[in-house]
Amino acid sequence: MVNQSADLKDDMNKVITKPAINQSKEELLKENHLLRDQLHVFLERAHQNQKIMSRHQSLDLKLIGSSSFRELIVNIFTTLAATSELDFVTLTLVDFKNSLREVLVDLKLDLSEFPNLMLISNIRELGALEKEYSKPLLGAYKEKFHASFFSACQKKPGSIAIIPLVRHGKLIGCLNLGSVDPMRFNPVMATDFIENLASIIAICLENVINSERLTYIGLTDALTNVSNRRFVEQRMLEEIGRARRQQYDIACLYLDIDFFKRINDQYGHQSGDDVLKEVATRIKAELRLSDTLGRFGGEEFVVLLVNANLHDALQVAERIRLSIVSKPFKLSMAGVCNTSISIGISTLTEANNQGDITNAAHELLWRADRALYDAKEQGRNRVCHCEQKTST
Repeated sequence: MVNQSADLKDDMNKVITKPAINQSKEELLKENHLLRDQLHVFLERAHQNQKIMSRHQSLDLKLIGSSSFRELIVNIFTTLAATSELDFVTLTLVDFKNSLREVLVDLKLDLSEFPNLMLISNIRELGALEKEYSKPLLGAYKEKFHASFFSACQKKPGSIAIIPLVRHGKLIGCLNLGSVDPMRFNPVMATDFIENLASIIAICLENVINSERLTYIGLTDALTNVSNRRFVEQRMLEEIGRARRQQYDIACLYLDIDFFKRINDQYGHQSGDDVLKEVATRIKAELRLSDTLGRFGGEEFVVLLVNANLHDALQVAERIRLSIVSKPFKLSMAGVCNTSISIGISTLTEANNQGDITNAAHELLWRADRALYDAKEQGRNRVCHCEQKTST
């Protein structure tokens, strides 16, 4: 009887505990599946973060490897925007006395190609950043405070990050990021990443700007501040090649100040330098941004006109001639003097732009020089041209 009771008790315990054990296994299986799903999510996030880090490392290398101002700006406006999935990227740089603008223009960088690049002459135009530039400004876009940073953008962002660019303790501008998502940038988010990005961009900007200025100095005539012979000859090869590809005419003007030796003899070499500088200024005033002016040595200048035929060149040359002869030159040491200029013209038409480019450049310059000689022979203060032989 006792044994039967014990057996019955054991059977009852088995009945009671078996469902409990089965229920625990089910919960463990569910929890295991849940943990696996979470682990999968974490792994996916890790892979995504790894891809993002790889993209940003690649961006950093592209920024650091930029060898010119143009290349750096393109990387900022395109590569940065794509890598960080930004809807708006603009750049504001402080350009005291327009020195950077002048260098870039003389190096034939057309700033109109980059409407999202803004050069300002006064640091006060940076608004709140002028006084407090230790941290980025993040938050919702407000027209009153942020419009100037995104003035070139047709649409306006929902949220923005205005990141100061600082070098050697001085504010040199700001990188402006925007998103249509009003929550993309908010005041409480961490800014370590974008601050590091700003530091890299500030260093790269300083590097390429200094490089461009060195290039400018090496290709500029120190007295007249226009291009030197080396730069003009380099540009001539480039423009002949471009004219050949895009099928347009180019023209070359060879200019020589008349009786320049008399100015030096009568008024002194300082006065001669005054005349050279003013002649360069007056010539440049008659040219387009795409044209090239260079001093070839002494009192000689050369102009390369892009996308210009003989009629265009004659008009430009006549304007230059009149600008020189019609107004006296102020001399720093001895009052004023008058002078004139002789100009020779040669053209390279689309139909005749053939053969070796170096030979074509030499021949274009030689014919302009030949036409200048004719202008001198015919009495100076005039424009002559030398026709190109038609290719057969």
